[in-house]
Amino acid sequence: MEKGYLCIVLHGHLPFVRHPEHENFLEEEWLYEAITETYIPLLVMFERLLADNVDFRVTIGLSPTLISMLMDSLLQQRYMRHIDKLIELASREVERTRWQPEFNKLALMYLSKLNLARYTFAEKYHRNIVEGFKRVQDAGKLEIMTCGATHGYFPLMDVTKASIRAQVRVAVNQYKSVFGRNPRGIWLPECGYQPGDDEILKDCGLRYFFGDTHAVLHGVPRPKYGVFAPVYCKSGVACFGRDVESSKQVWSAAQGYPGDYNYREFYRDIGFDLDFDYIKPYIHPDGIRTNTGIKYYRITGKTDHKQPYVPEIAMETAASHAANFMFNREKQVEYVYGLIKKRPIIVSPYDAELFGHWWYEGPEWLDFLIRKIAYDQKTIKLINPSEYLERYPRNQVITPSLSSWGWKGYSEFWLEGSNDWIYRHLHKASERMNRLTQLYPQAQGVLVRALNQALRELLLAQSSDWAFIMKTGTHVSYAVERTKNHLLNFTKLYYQIRKNSIDEPWMAKLESTNNIFPDIDYKFHM
Repeated sequence: MEKGYLCIVLHGHLPFVRHPEHENFLEEEWLYEAITETYIPLLVMFERLLADNVDFRVTIGLSPTLISMLMDSLLQQRYMRHIDKLIELASREVERTRWQPEFNKLALMYLSKLNLARYTFAEKYHRNIVEGFKRVQDAGKLEIMTCGATHGYFPLMDVTKASIRAQVRVAVNQYKSVFGRNPRGIWLPECGYQPGDDEILKDCGLRYFFGDTHAVLHGVPRPKYGVFAPVYCKSGVACFGRDVESSKQVWSAAQGYPGDYNYREFYRDIGFDLDFDYIKPYIHPDGIRTNTGIKYYRITGKTDHKQPYVPEIAMETAASHAANFMFNREKQVEYVYGLIKKRPIIVSPYDAELFGHWWYEGPEWLDFLIRKIAYDQKTIKLINPSEYLERYPRNQVITPSLSSWGWKGYSEFWLEGSNDWIYRHLHKASERMNRLTQLYPQAQGVLVRALNQALRELLLAQSSDWAFIMKTGTHVSYAVERTKNHLLNFTKLYYQIRKNSIDEPWMAKLESTNNIFPDIDYKFHM
């Protein structure tokens, strides 16, 4: 009989980036890279486990913006163009490296993996890999959570609770439409929790959320079992706290597994290494060098002289790291079990794109870990939050503290000198959306379309990604432009609605471009 549980949580999210007005838009590459390097490898790994009858439980959050992009026909078509171009490049690389055995073997590996990605995307799931994740969930092995509709950071939206309600209601509505069931849990964007927000989650039928470690440890009263058992908010919604030890062991490039010298080096890509004329057809048409995903070197060490990547050694390392992680969790569970006299749950959350995109061997590490837990020990068992709450419905009631999993644990990353200017405008827009729902409770026809589009624009402006990008200093002009454009679109719609003079052709173009959440209802913002 197991002495405790391990809850592996992957948070999958990308901001909504869709530009039909541009044939090749640089930031759309974020989605294409994520599909190829993270979401298809994870899906293939889950399918392999199912085929081998391995009993496992994993929890994954697919944000509404990510789901919307994965299911968008234009972006699906553009991904096909992207993957076909990569397959052509990999084929050329097989030829170019034919006299370099260490690189030729890697070129063949990439060609095989890209062909598998194309088959999985185009033929197996007919361009909709969300259906693949749904099948794994329906098999009872994967629990898919929702997230805020556009990943708005809830603690900084607190002045207008209706916007938080809209973020949750729109997300839950989309989840029901896509997965044919109600979501049980939610990944709060950036793990951002403000006391009282759980009441909104309860009203939307959600049973649990995840908080960072200090959300639970700084709660009132103090949690008897720390983060090794969920706690209930006064609303009855459960909060699971992140375990620092297991999390850091994986995500930290400096102290965790991904920094091992045998693993693939992320920052050496042929998109930057090879001759410009050769690589030009496979990078951005404006001549901007970009990552192709084809990388021939391993981390090697803190040196510019990288050694060729050796997949066999990397896989041995991943297997060793999986065994080490399992051993550490066994000892952790045994110790905590002896201390608290209760089967603990170790909650280990990570950004999904760590697996495959940033840490190339991540999906294989996870595959090794799941199999080892299933067959090589009996101390710990994989579990999902819903399953844990069904087994252990009695838990302590506390009020978790304001928190996030960002820098220093609170809101500093999303509210500081580079991005603080956005909030007065976001709050004003939220107040105006409130006013619209009050003035037009029974709108019809064109007015309904305008009100729905106004809510879309507000939600898109609220994405925490824009403030995050402004802080990090990468793609800043794009984040600023997106914030301003959505706010300007909202404001224009607001005045047109109030004056009863809606510019229908302009609005139709807006509906076609920013087409997220086709069945949105403006009354969600109440």
